[in-house]
Amino acid sequence: MSSSDFSEWIEDDLQKLRKAGLLRSRRTFKPLPDGRCLLEGRELINLSSNDYLNLAHDPRLISAAVLALEETGVGARASALVSGRTEWHAQLEQRLADFEGTNTAILFPSGYAANLGVVSALAGEGDTIFCDRLNHASLVDGCRLAGAAFRVYRHDRLDKLKRELDKKTGDGKTIIVTDSIFSMDGTWAPLDQLCELAEQYHAILVVDEAHGTGVWGASGRGLAEELNVESRVTIRIGTLSKALGAMGGFVAGSDSLIDWLWNRVRTQIYSTALPPAVCAAACESLNIINAEPQRRQQLHTQADFLRQELAARSLLGDTASRGPVIPVILAAPERTMAVAADLQAAGFLVGAIRPPTVPQGTSRLRISVTSAHQREDLERFLKALDHSLARDGQSR
Repeated sequence: MSSSDFSEWIEDDLQKLRKAGLLRSRRTFKPLPDGRCLLEGRELINLSSNDYLNLAHDPRLISAAVLALEETGVGARASALVSGRTEWHAQLEQRLADFEGTNTAILFPSGYAANLGVVSALAGEGDTIFCDRLNHASLVDGCRLAGAAFRVYRHDRLDKLKRELDKKTGDGKTIIVTDSIFSMDGTWAPLDQLCELAEQYHAILVVDEAHGTGVWGASGRGLAEELNVESRVTIRIGTLSKALGAMGGFVAGSDSLIDWLWNRVRTQIYSTALPPAVCAAACESLNIINAEPQRRQQLHTQADFLRQELAARSLLGDTASRGPVIPVILAAPERTMAVAADLQAAGFLVGAIRPPTVPQGTSRLRISVTSAHQREDLERFLKALDHSLARDGQSR
């Protein structure tokens, strides 16, 4: 393909995205404290954020990061395998292990890198991976990269997963991979039932707690703690970039598991380590999560209120979402973008999610509540949403 042919191919594909209402564009965004943001010169209430506990702008995290910046500079300079871990990396790994109730932990430059690297390292030719159809792209990509037999299941049809497990032959590893909280639906994975299947079929169960850490469980460890199945999950992956308000991914586990990941996971071995200042901020975040459980309580109080109000308007359909992620399915991409634009004009930033992130026909508003949001914020949002949908209904 010549350069001109390539350019023509690119333009054709962009035109297809435009016609389908799926073209994404870049915009400049400035996060502000207390659930606000600045977008295109306007201050908005930010209902698109995963900063569930309102920690990303907490002065204590900022002070911890500044101290580490002054001591170590900005970047980590090399991979942890080549140069070693700074004291901040080592401290964060130990803090994560203490928090998760394990021996030790390992850090990754992002949650995506953790999922991609762990899953692709676990499996290979002769193995079989069972992946939930709603899993995050990082888990799906890890499954595909592994080179194992790849099977997709639905967590609401575990009878079919059981039949597929019955069919499996050979001596290869069996691996079940799932998010704990599905990020576009806000629904729970049935971890207790998956644990039973994993035990029955001698499978490795990998759970990504990206949207569970800090949000669910008596101590904030996630859905596995909430459902009392932590000891039954083989590998628990977490992220530092959502409820913890920082950046990065991690796995907490036994010494042997972490040693194996250190030696085998390419996304950790060949990536520059997290900036030390980020590690220092995440350590402080863990301190706050332990000391201030009221943040989780406030989060759930506000999310429950909004969910109840949306349900009363028949906007939740048959969704079983729980916690701060609340989807409002609008089906068509064009309609979703129009309502999101109305909400932005009214002072609210809400995620407008379209395929391929979600299946065709399920474009949606992804509303994300944080502990920073006040009841008045949510009441004004509901009025703006009512107005937009009423106008949308009149135009049809």
